[in-house]
Amino acid sequence: MTVYLDARHRRLVKLLLSTFAARSEWPTWGLVVGVYASWLTLIWAWPLLGYWTLPPLILVVVLHQSLQHELIHGHPTRWSRVNALLAYPPLGLWFPFPLYRDSHLAHHRRETLTDPTLDPESRYVDGELWERRGQTGRALLWLDKTLTGRILVGPVLSLHGMLDHELGRWRRGEQGVLRVWLEHLALCAGLLLTIHGLSGMPVAVYVLGVAWPALALALVRSFYEHRPAVDPAQRCVLNESGGAMRWLFLNNTLHLVHHDLPGLPWYLIPRVYRARRGAYRMRSGDFVFSGYRELGRRFGWRAVDAPLHPTAPLSARPLGTEDRPCVSSLPW
Repeated sequence: MTVYLDARHRRLVKLLLSTFAARSEWPTWGLVVGVYASWLTLIWAWPLLGYWTLPPLILVVVLHQSLQHELIHGHPTRWSRVNALLAYPPLGLWFPFPLYRDSHLAHHRRETLTDPTLDPESRYVDGELWERRGQTGRALLWLDKTLTGRILVGPVLSLHGMLDHELGRWRRGEQGVLRVWLEHLALCAGLLLTIHGLSGMPVAVYVLGVAWPALALALVRSFYEHRPAVDPAQRCVLNESGGAMRWLFLNNTLHLVHHDLPGLPWYLIPRVYRARRGAYRMRSGDFVFSGYRELGRRFGWRAVDAPLHPTAPLSARPLGTEDRPCVSSLPW
């Protein structure tokens, strides 16, 4: 339990963690069974339903990625190897689970959040990378700062950044890089062969019609999820989205609650937030949105902020941003 919470908050969390749901983890176990059963059912339904299976398959794959995030944080068992085994099937294809697990845990270092040199999940760049990207690359980085752009070019930038980082690790001779990727590629090949064998679905249909749009949709959650700020609490958003989107992302939209309590199970996050909503909004510096509809209305084609992190050298900043204050003080 984090020290950033007051005594009343800690008592509430302790009480919730003593409930039958939290002790048995039945909601997460039900999610594990439901996700894999739904995925298999939809694969088997391909000969009957054809392309009508793709929209629900995309949603199931996104939900699986949200489930992987939950499993990284110690659910539903206390044994990390069991949780990893449950998360390992690469339904989304693009990222090896060990790579996602390690980068995400590093992302939870509170003091380095959003720093492009220390936070592996930062959507900001440092001055060196900004200079290397060139005019086209910088335009894509600006486009990625809009919600429409995140959907259109976000997957390309994510995969490019990940592969560039992994090639750098391999060239430096870091241990385990090649093994992780060979293992991942073997699992993906086995998965695609199984899909084709079970249903006859063409490999290209799953890759381009399911895995790619699932990645684009999953990146919607991380759109403006963090911002640079002096106070680490003001770097995490509180997106009060309800209904389908909140369920699809397993309440990780209330991101400050998750960063305060990374071990809190997904089904308890809304209860903790509702009980301390005013305090959370204050701690976030009013970094709050009513949902993705508001984000789309405000930032569908307008950049939320600059791609360059505020700590980058002044010489590397885009023209017109030299005097720009820290994002937390901007009048959104």
